[in-house]
Amino acid sequence: MNTPQRKIIHVDMDAFYASVEQRDDPSLRGQPVVVAWKGARSVVCAASYEARRFGVRSAMPALRAEKLCPQAIFVPPDFARYKAVSTHVRAIFQRYTDLIEPLSLDEAYLDVTQPKQDLGSATAIAAHIRAAIFAETQLTASAGIAPNKFLAKIASDWNKPNGQCVVKPQQVDAFLAQLAVGRLPGVGKVMQGKLTDLGVATCTDLRKLGAQVLEARFGRWGQRLYELSMGIDHHPVQPARPTLQISSEDTFASDHLLDELAPAICRLATDTWAGYAKEWQQHPGRIARTVVLKLKTSDFRILTRSLTASAPPTSEQQLAAIACALRERVALPINTRYRLVGVGLSGFAALDDSPVQDDLFDTPAEHDHG
Repeated sequence: MNTPQRKIIHVDMDAFYASVEQRDDPSLRGQPVVVAWKGARSVVCAASYEARRFGVRSAMPALRAEKLCPQAIFVPPDFARYKAVSTHVRAIFQRYTDLIEPLSLDEAYLDVTQPKQDLGSATAIAAHIRAAIFAETQLTASAGIAPNKFLAKIASDWNKPNGQCVVKPQQVDAFLAQLAVGRLPGVGKVMQGKLTDLGVATCTDLRKLGAQVLEARFGRWGQRLYELSMGIDHHPVQPARPTLQISSEDTFASDHLLDELAPAICRLATDTWAGYAKEWQQHPGRIARTVVLKLKTSDFRILTRSLTASAPPTSEQQLAAIACALRERVALPINTRYRLVGVGLSGFAALDDSPVQDDLFDTPAEHDHG
């Protein structure tokens, strides 16, 4: 029996954090809003479309945003409020399908191949979802509708804000033909530069180069590039993606030496362990085997050190002790200063695969700091 053609919707809220702020404070509407803590070490979490016209973008240093748009209104982020709105939007998705794969608070994939409501087409479902979001939250969303995930994600950006774009199966080839390779998932500035050196600017150029040449040059990633240029993506929507890492990090107001980081590491270990306890409540039996220490130097160099021990940590104190000990594996000069530190847990595996005891979290509520 033939598998039905997938119908995938990618829904992306428009300038989400900034739009929530403008919705909740009428004085901000129509103004260039930048969601960020104002200061030398802050970065932009989100920017309204009015601020984007000046070149302000997410992840940009706040100081640069201030220079690009001196009249910008800086608003500190309120993630609890954004998460509440995201939860409401997720509930709207669930009226149409249970196959929902969140990517972040403001975007998700939906598989509506077999929807809960028969509205005639995936296009109609996307329109209903966007209308419901606006009616119930007063926020706009854009959507891409396509036969697979990567095309749907590209399409959702096509008619932003407050629009949608449909790529039907018979339109895939034409849609991709002149698409810039920089729009493909996984193609960043470095890869784009390498492709430019090969004379590749569009998906058509990738097709002409061929799978064998691309694979010889870039390995398995080259094969993947060729498949994307042909519109091939078999990845399903995964509603319950397992957690790959739980972490907490902090950026300091002033840079610290390595041997001054223990208090921050212990504090972050407590936060990470609390998140781990919540994950355990949702998915009992999955334990984290690897402790990760993340550092960012004063000149923005990022380095990580990790340890996968025979017996994983069984308390936040053990987690803190291992993370602190990982500093010994940092071979930078002793006078190197650090602007950020993070503590994480990764390498999740089934409990049966590890010697850790069964009562890892005796009383989950005791570890719940949320």
